[in-house]
Amino acid sequence: MPDPVRTAAVRAVIIAAVTLIQAMVAFFCAMAGAWFAFPAVLSTVASTVVATWAVLDVWVTRQVWVQRNGVRSQPSSTARRLRRERRQARRAARRARAAREGPSRVGGAAA
Repeated sequence: MPDPVRTAAVRAVIIAAVTLIQAMVAFFCAMAGAWFAFPAVLSTVASTVVATWAVLDVWVTRQVWVQRNGVRSQPSSTARRLRRERRQARRAARRARAAREGPSRVGGAAA
């Protein structure tokens, strides 16, 4: 994941976590009949809007990054086939060179 997209995703996760905590506080305050329930509910509604905006920001940032930098894709099957052909050609060249030079000496002793 590119850095700008990762940054936006981390920001969205933090905002969503804070929103969930605010929702729990609002719920428990409402169950307890505390005076803080109404301001907590208003704050939770506002945080929900901000969290939605943050998630959309991740999506837009990703789309912009892909549009500017293109898609970084894995090697295609064509690239794999070309690598395999080059590897086979190198092996064939090594075998041909070894056949021209003759058998190699084992142990390194001169005869």
